[in-house]
Amino acid sequence: MASVPSNTFYRTEHDSMGEVKVPKDALYQAQTQRALDNFSISSLTMPIRFIQAVAMIKQAAAKANQELGLLDNVMSKAIQASCQAIMDGEYLEQFPIDVFQTGSGTSTNMNVNEVIATLSNHILEKEGVEHQRVNPNDHVNMAQSSNDVIPSAIQLSTLLTIEDELLPAMSHLSQILQRKASSLEQVVKTGRTHLMDAMPVTMGQELSGWQVQVDKARARIESLLPDLKQFAQGGTAVGTGINVPDGFAATLTRQLSLLTGKTIQPSDNYFYNLSCQDSSVAISGELKAYAITLMKLSNDLRWMNSGPLAGIGEIELPALQPGSSIMPGKVNPVIPEAVAMAAAQVIGNDATISIAGQSGNFQLNVMLPVIAYNLLQSIELLTNSSCSLADKAIKDFVVNQETLDLALAKNPILVTALNPIIGYESAAKIAKKAYQEKRAIIDVAEQETDLSREQLEKILDPYKLTKGGVA
Repeated sequence: MASVPSNTFYRTEHDSMGEVKVPKDALYQAQTQRALDNFSISSLTMPIRFIQAVAMIKQAAAKANQELGLLDNVMSKAIQASCQAIMDGEYLEQFPIDVFQTGSGTSTNMNVNEVIATLSNHILEKEGVEHQRVNPNDHVNMAQSSNDVIPSAIQLSTLLTIEDELLPAMSHLSQILQRKASSLEQVVKTGRTHLMDAMPVTMGQELSGWQVQVDKARARIESLLPDLKQFAQGGTAVGTGINVPDGFAATLTRQLSLLTGKTIQPSDNYFYNLSCQDSSVAISGELKAYAITLMKLSNDLRWMNSGPLAGIGEIELPALQPGSSIMPGKVNPVIPEAVAMAAAQVIGNDATISIAGQSGNFQLNVMLPVIAYNLLQSIELLTNSSCSLADKAIKDFVVNQETLDLALAKNPILVTALNPIIGYESAAKIAKKAYQEKRAIIDVAEQETDLSREQLEKILDPYKLTKGGVA
């Protein structure tokens, strides 16, 4: 039998189900405590950005209800001030509920309602307002339901973190790639397909491909943002808008638009926003695609940096830390490795979100908290990975020119440029002989063809071959 908490450290709160013991200094109340007692699946809690998005919605709701004459001005201002404190990063330890909770996120919605109510009542007490008490359900949650607040908070937190953090980070990575590519446009290297030697490319061309990958990923993510700007708020329990006064949704979204600087509107169809998370699934898919881009870049950098003696050794990444606890002098490509792991996590998050997106049963999706958690984690990982890869790997890597030149000189695939002149089979014989005898292709071609050294130098010029066309 569980022991009863000591009254020295606890106070008694009540809700519609009865009395509950709550830690004396906690700002939350009975429903939050019930959730803490019920949900102990993990040590994961809802992301800060998500909690702050819920607080933004509560602030906008308080302003809307005041404007519509439904909420007393004194109460509304106290609620707004309490929301602002949370939005400013205060009291975040008061939101301890496990991610793996009720699928609607009702526990988190009530957690925020209760903390705001407690803070609001503290404000009223300080102001000497004794005859009014802010109630979590009746006042903070007025004209709202967990079923429209939580989907709206998913969209709001996703929209803000993508527009204000991820997209700028992607632009930064693109700019660093463009600068680096421009500085390396004259640097010729052996191209590789199937990890095998191929025709030459410039390092600038190689990096330009990376930049376009990043730019296209950014454009695809941006194209999905308009759907995030149509909110569920106003649909309440099942999408019909029960207990929502005329003008509430439009007023709330107008207030949110002023608060965030984003153009936010009520949804054209609340049943869509409550019953499914298709927009989250679509966004997650594009985040996964960008994670794959970052993994490609990271692995290319690792290969190019491999060595320094027994690998490809085309570049040297910045040396950031010792690479081994036993092998002195070893330095590893730690940033590309870290980014690749982050990308793997995002790919896994997308699988979770895809499964969660299937749980839209009738009028409500019931895996909302895990969708919010994984979406925001993916955005954070991709934002930080983009900046780390740009600033700690790509910006300052150094080219090993001697290694590039040596590999180019002995690359038998350069003989491809002779195909139109001597034919594929004759060119293949030259390539095989050059490889077997470990000689430069130009030396073997001079011996095996009627072409002069001068002609061969022109035809087999690696830089010229990066421009395409026929010699």
